[in-house]
Amino acid sequence: MAEFAFDRRKAVRHLKAADPSLAELIARVGPFAMELKASRSLFGALAEAIVYQQLSNKAAATIYGRVEALFPRSVGGFGPRDILRTPAEKLRGVGPSAAKVLALQDLARRTHGNELPSLDEALGMDDAVLIERLVQVRGIGRWSAEMFLMFRLGRPDILPLDDYSLRRAYAVAFRKRSLPSLRTLERHGEKWRPYRTVASWYLWRALDLPTV
Repeated sequence: MAEFAFDRRKAVRHLKAADPSLAELIARVGPFAMELKASRSLFGALAEAIVYQQLSNKAAATIYGRVEALFPRSVGGFGPRDILRTPAEKLRGVGPSAAKVLALQDLARRTHGNELPSLDEALGMDDAVLIERLVQVRGIGRWSAEMFLMFRLGRPDILPLDDYSLRRAYAVAFRKRSLPSLRTLERHGEKWRPYRTVASWYLWRALDLPTV
């Protein structure tokens, strides 16, 4: 399992001291247990993200498995050339929507043309710069890019303002009657720097807790 490049316990201590209200949630949830998903390549991670968009994990995993099965000779998973050599109709035939096939093809072209950084290069890039590079890919919006930084690279200070479930979790955790505006969430999130990823994970957990 991939590891975070920051001290988890230090991050939690910082958040407790910076935001007493969040500290209450942390006490209810317990230790920070967010897990990173290993990535074989930036292309592989983004291809998976594209297929999984707007689907349940079970349905997406089935479709992604069918895409992988198209390339049984690819060692370590299919790559850009596999996608570029495969007719769109064949890709569509195993489940991805037409829009997702176009996105996969665009990702493959950009990767093959060296328009995107390698995974190693991405590890050394600034958050904002990397997000700007990733959103150039068709089908990869800011939210998808932020999820990549959080759950693949383990970046400590990402606050996905466009995530509806995070806004709902904020309302639940802080006992608000309505969802916060993006500005409200962003402003409150300043307290959590430089560990907004950790704060976000705790907020999401609020949706799993029994109401009190």
